[in-house]
Order: sequence, then C-alpha cells, then structure tokens
Amino acid sequence: MTKRINIGIMPEDKIRERMLAIARGEYKPKPSDPKIWFTSMRSLAEVLSDENRALLKIIQKSQPESISGLAELTGRKQSNLSRTLKTMSQYGLVEMVRENRQVKPIVKATEFQILAA
Repeated sequence: MTKRINIGIMPEDKIRERMLAIARGEYKPKPSDPKIWFTSMRSLAEVLSDENRALLKIIQKSQPESISGLAELTGRKQSNLSRTLKTMSQYGLVEMVRENRQVKPIVKATEFQILAA
C-alpha cells in the first residue's frame, strides 16, 4: 500500500506563526494541508534524497524486523542507517517501533506531494 504525504516548504518563522494560529484556534488546517514542513528546499532534498527514497521503498517491500536486518539488506552501516532513520522519524516519514530488544522501521509514506509557500 502506497501512502502519499503532503509536504510544505515555508520559512521557519512562518511555520511558527501558523502553528501558533492553529493553537489559538484562529486557523483550522484543511485535510489537504501539508502534515510535514521543511524550512528550505535544501533540507527537504537532504531528507528525501534519491538514496533515502530508495531506502523507504526497501523498508516498505521487505519489512525488516530490525535496523540490523535492514543494514544487511542494504549493505549500509547500522550506525549510518540509525542516524538516517532517526531524522526521517523526526519528520514523520518513518515510525520506529520497539519490539522485544530491537527497533523495527515502518514506512509512513513513499509518495510525496510538495507544496512550496
């Protein structure tokens, strides 16, 4: 199953203003509004690089039980993967689920619609 997430790009001060307006009840986000915000195209490009989008597809297809299992699948170092997955989870692209003594990465989306403000 492929899930699409709307991503917005807006300066940090505008993101903060928007969040405060929502908190004060002055603005109600539409269902189509971005759920994830980046402050620049550069930061978006770093997180959603070709390599990272390929990683999301591998996780979605193979559903590895752990980061070490994913490291074996991809040939990447576990420490490198952990850092990448942590960043992706902070943006809501990946969910890190603790099972027993392992952390299982779960993909939240593999398609993205980008809206620049």
